[in-house]
Amino acid sequence: MAGAGILMAIQFGVARGVFSNEAGLGSAPIAHAAAQTDSSARQGTIAMLGTFIDTVVICSITGLAIVVSGVWSGEAKGVAMSQAAFASVLPYGHVIISVALCTFAFTTILGWSYYGERCAQFLVGPKVVMPFRILWTLVVGVGAVSQLDAVWLMADILNGLMAIPNLIALLLLSGVVVRISREHFDKLK
Repeated sequence: MAGAGILMAIQFGVARGVFSNEAGLGSAPIAHAAAQTDSSARQGTIAMLGTFIDTVVICSITGLAIVVSGVWSGEAKGVAMSQAAFASVLPYGHVIISVALCTFAFTTILGWSYYGERCAQFLVGPKVVMPFRILWTLVVGVGAVSQLDAVWLMADILNGLMAIPNLIALLLLSGVVVRISREHFDKLK
């Protein structure tokens, strides 16, 4: 029973962590590749900052607020737990979390739309952009009214499918990354 509990904790922790900051999925580099820079290593270092801020700063603050406020032992689950934690120590804490959640959800929808559009355009060509946008808008609408568990399951499956080719590419390109990183940091010295 303990082993199954640990397995589930790891499974859901990794799934939510990947969903939280997309580390290792290969999606964020699509946006970073559009940056105009003379150093891919510097751009990669900037990209790592986003993962640090999201994982270490924001997730730690949220987790600490939940634990310190004691709401983790109550009835609240998910976002309601975060709202209850912040509302217990901040005036209008539930409003702050609601606004942050809407902002994060909206920017995630925009980001994933951009990633999907770039990938579809790369695979099929520029003619696919408008059909992709129409399909994306329909899928977002369906996701908004679907059962939350089904949406999370679909997101986890699609994230896993996206991670597989990216992990293979990471292994194959690791030597290039090490070489470029060394050259960049040697120049800084």
